[in-house]
Amino acid sequence: MNKKTVVIYKSKYGSTKRYAGWIALKLDADLYEVRDIRVRDLDDYDTIIYGGGLYIGKINGIKFLIDNYEKIKNKKIIVFAVGMESNNIDINKKTLDMNFDEDMINNINLFNFIGAFDYSKLNLIDKVLMKRLKSRISKKNITDMTDEDKIVLEGFDKLIDLCDKKSIHILVKNI
Repeated sequence: MNKKTVVIYKSKYGSTKRYAGWIALKLDADLYEVRDIRVRDLDDYDTIIYGGGLYIGKINGIKFLIDNYEKIKNKKIIVFAVGMESNNIDINKKTLDMNFDEDMINNINLFNFIGAFDYSKLNLIDKVLMKRLKSRISKKNITDMTDEDKIVLEGFDKLIDLCDKKSIHILVKNI
């Protein structure tokens, strides 16, 4: 039997969908939006890749993986989160801790990718959350702002698209 890979995603504004598509193409994997797949469909796969946007530290749609973890825990599980923070050890640890229990953390490889931000396209709830973030960032001294802080502030005035097809290389290499 050939080892099969599936990429499952939940995308709110499109960045996660782009990454999922790039990964699926690179790996010749099947691609599903989370609402279009059932846990029994995963029996056919050896590797499960799940992607979701990162909102206040939570991965969009990750409940699907958590609710079905016992049925898939013997498979290779990779998760990618798309947000406005770069991939580093601190962000990965924080994201893992906020989304998974210890058993899952030990069994899941997590990757973070930088997405896009267009304030004008956000729904009302996300606009309120982003205004709060903007307020917190704006209170910082300019020398204390991270590159991500500056990018977020720019996103209130124009589309910021930092999606990078090349960044999936590290995830693909992990397969």
